[in-house]
Amino acid sequence: MQPGIPSLAITPRSRPRRQRGFTLIETMIAVSIAGVLSSIAYPSLSGHVLRARRTDALVALMQAQLAQERFRANHSAYGDLAEIGMRATSTAGYYTLQVTAHAIDSYEVVATAAGAQGRDTTCRTLRLGIGSSGLAYASGPDAAASNPADVNRKCWNQ
Repeated sequence: MQPGIPSLAITPRSRPRRQRGFTLIETMIAVSIAGVLSSIAYPSLSGHVLRARRTDALVALMQAQLAQERFRANHSAYGDLAEIGMRATSTAGYYTLQVTAHAIDSYEVVATAAGAQGRDTTCRTLRLGIGSSGLAYASGPDAAASNPADVNRKCWNQ
């Protein structure tokens, strides 16, 4: 090296630094991809959640059926919810229960979706009945519980 002439050697301090992290555009692309994927997945997820919550009604209806049979074994007729010792809501609270008819040889228990479960438009109402024709399962979007047979099977079979 000659005196007075600056050195061209690259020292560790003079090296250009590599920048780390994401740019705003990369972040916005990632957010938009996540938004598209979630908009596709959410309807499917919510359908599965509604179907899983429907199990709460099925369990409550089967418990009511057992309670009715226990009650009938000790009395001359079937009873209402208070008589058979059942609550008016299902265990998890997604359905309300009601005995709509009870007599000496028949009864009908209805589970109606409550709260967020009300979005289950196909199977909002589940009806279990015992009568002279035997055990009957019905379901529907309203109190009529008038789903066709194939939809009714889907509501009850999960």
